[in-house]
Amino acid sequence: METQRPLIVTGQQIGAGWTPALSVVKALFALVSAQRLRGDAVYWLADEDHDQIEVARTMGYDGERILRHQFRFKAREGTATGWLPWDEAQQWEGEILWGELPEPIEPTLRGHVLSLGAPLWARGLFSFSPTTREHRDPIQAQLERWRSLPLQNLLLAQADQLEAEGETLVLDPHQQSAWFSLDPKSGMRKRLEEGEACPPDHWLSPGAALRPLMQSLMLPVTHVVLGPSERAYWRLTEPLWEVVGLAPPVILPRPSVYVVPKGIPLVPAQLNAIRHGFWETLSGTHHDDLPTHTMDLLRPNPEWGPELAQRYLQTLSWTRRKLQKLDRRLHRKRSEELLGIDPELLRQRLFPLGKPQERVLAGILWLRDEALLDRIMDALNFPGDIVLVEES
Repeated sequence: METQRPLIVTGQQIGAGWTPALSVVKALFALVSAQRLRGDAVYWLADEDHDQIEVARTMGYDGERILRHQFRFKAREGTATGWLPWDEAQQWEGEILWGELPEPIEPTLRGHVLSLGAPLWARGLFSFSPTTREHRDPIQAQLERWRSLPLQNLLLAQADQLEAEGETLVLDPHQQSAWFSLDPKSGMRKRLEEGEACPPDHWLSPGAALRPLMQSLMLPVTHVVLGPSERAYWRLTEPLWEVVGLAPPVILPRPSVYVVPKGIPLVPAQLNAIRHGFWETLSGTHHDDLPTHTMDLLRPNPEWGPELAQRYLQTLSWTRRKLQKLDRRLHRKRSEELLGIDPELLRQRLFPLGKPQERVLAGILWLRDEALLDRIMDALNFPGDIVLVEES
């Protein structure tokens, strides 16, 4: 990397199988942005966090059925994710879940992630781990200086200010520590209370709220690719940059990518209706064509008297509920004719488990499809907030 060129950085906590797939989107958008800005792109391997359950949970497919899976790691609670073992047991589990896998570069979860990311590195993306000695040892004195500054108090004050403005805190510095210690030999990461010294031969490890500052300390970052949640917690650092003497990078909002079945005439405006099953907004069916339309024409005869009229209206109400189910069947049928696919099946493809596809799927499902990666990159050259890409 040339230090005078723009440097676009993105990243994600490392996860088994590059879960979630939005990690792949961030990496590809960083590459596209680097091409546009004539710079370099770096993927920050967030292998310092210690949420083992989050990085172990992933998914696979059995036909159209989603298989949830949680990998098992023989490591003590509090072990940072870069040190979690990826040995024959994990490799065997992964191949059962996803098919053949490349061998990990090293017998760790980090090594597994690095090997799966080969198609991205081949496209010019640089990988960067903040937990290698060559990168980490030189910044310890600066981190110690930062810890002597009132950064934590500034974080708390900024959090209170954002809440007063009606913002929702994705990351609450009142609950999450600003500083940890990290043993580079074992990978054990422990919370440091205010005034507690970092043990000898351990690294100071900033919490998630301070990670943006450490990124710019270790790399000459000019731009960062962030998703919506990240943009929210990056706001916590707004008062801190000047205090530590760093310039905040330009934020590039990450688009959302949906990989849709081939030949489906879908537009982003239809996604909300598909997610919530509002087939009536897709079908184009006029109300006069619906089974319930005839119910609007039926009224009790005033000569029947109030008791019979009431029973008649109750019967109509019961009948209407039955006919509304037929309305929905008709909307679904018409939607299928227009889209070329059962809309319920499309919903399951785009919103598995009720969530956007990129937040559920394992990134490996996209990484192993070189042609799909190229199509995603092409689409990201002309992004909106939502990008639709046809599957292979």
